[in-house]
Amino acid sequence: MFTPEDRTLLRDTLVDAARSDERVTGAALTGSAALGAEDAWSDIDLAFAVDGDPGPVLADFTTQMYRDHAAVHHMDVVFERTVFRVFLLANTLEVDLAFWPAADFGATTPKFRLLFGTPQDRPATPPPDAHRLIDLAWLHALHARSSIERGRGWQAEYMIGRVREYALALACLRHDVPAVEGRGLDRLPAEITKPFEATLVGGLDEVGQAFHAVAELFIGEIEHVDPELAQRLAPLLREITQAR
Repeated sequence: MFTPEDRTLLRDTLVDAARSDERVTGAALTGSAALGAEDAWSDIDLAFAVDGDPGPVLADFTTQMYRDHAAVHHMDVVFERTVFRVFLLANTLEVDLAFWPAADFGATTPKFRLLFGTPQDRPATPPPDAHRLIDLAWLHALHARSSIERGRGWQAEYMIGRVREYALALACLRHDVPAVEGRGLDRLPAEITKPFEATLVGGLDEVGQAFHAVAELFIGEIEHVDPELAQRLAPLLREITQAR
């Protein structure tokens, strides 16, 4: 298990390596550290601006992570032209290194604290669209109904979980907390989250009860976004929860 001291030492080492690499024109803290909100379980999140092709810089940092810092495995997440390389270390620390083309380097969320270099002005990342979340939820609700009717309990549990996910994201939007990846869920008021406990499937013989509970809570969230749409969808959502 890593310690906060281990994390700080490694992060400083990586930033120093970036400063000494003439191909890296900027660096920033991202994630919780950028907001001064780290705790004992936080990972390392760094963004590097790269002049020219990011590939060789990414390869060199990857070699360093395995050779010097006990990386065990890594994976990539690609967004637009940025590669986020996520490392798992032997001490269970996660290290996320983002390699940005210099022209794209800049804050899109508040979780960006410049360490060196000149950032570009970037449009802020918008929150999820409420109507899109509603559409995804009713679509998964239909599949939850058909899964139950077909006797596919595990698939039904999965689909009910997606309806719950989107309904809770709507609640996050309504309460102005992060609505992606569950980041705002524990900041919701207890009077919002407590009823959702009834939507948790305790066993495959309980999928029907959970489906009914999540449909009612989902209807309530639609009413906050679009009352007219809620009036049209509510009877259909209540009908499909009558699946056996």
